Amino acid sequence: MPASNEIDTPRGPARIDTDLPVRPATALLVLGHGAGGSVDAPDLLAVRDASVAAGLAVVRVTQPYRVAGRRAPAPAGHLDEAWTAVLAELRDRHADVPTVVVGGRSSGARVACRTARAVGAVGVVALAFPLHPPGRPERSRAAELGTGLPTLVVNGDRDPFGTPEPGPAVQVVSRPGETHDLRRDPAGTAAAVRDWLSARGWAAS
Repeated sequence: MPASNEIDTPRGPARIDTDLPVRPATALLVLGHGAGGSVDAPDLLAVRDASVAAGLAVVRVTQPYRVAGRRAPAPAGHLDEAWTAVLAELRDRHADVPTVVVGGRSSGARVACRTARAVGAVGVVALAFPLHPPGRPERSRAAELGTGLPTLVVNGDRDPFGTPEPGPAVQVVSRPGETHDLRRDPAGTAAAVRDWLSARGWAAS
């Protein structure tokens, strides 16, 4: 049964929505939303469903600025601070699940990448990672993917924010016909995430 509640952070309360598998969880997957979006985006919901079915506990985190009703995102440092506080609480609440994977879509993927090492994650799931602002390829954010941790990027091949190149620890899945919202085939996006998690032993195969 899903559970929703709030966690206090230095930037105000964040909201969490938790979905647990029917058996003991193989890992904890924590997901963040896009800048002006919600944790009910189609790709996030599909990834949640596939991951819970594969044995993971999944927590979707709504940042404090969205809980407060604002659409304009908080500064990056504030996002990272709130996210880190939520992860600390989640690690306490789910102490019986030592393996933590972080991720999210767009802005949430960036937050997950920037803080992955600090929160003790073993890997990152980056959906619709916004490589650069539309039309501004010179403003690349590729460095944020350089966590050294296993990282999966799932982007549409028509995403105006661009698609990162794969790297030593970064696997990139390009979804045909998809734009930044990854709404055309959420199940296909979720399957790519599930397969990647399974290949690393973090999900039931």
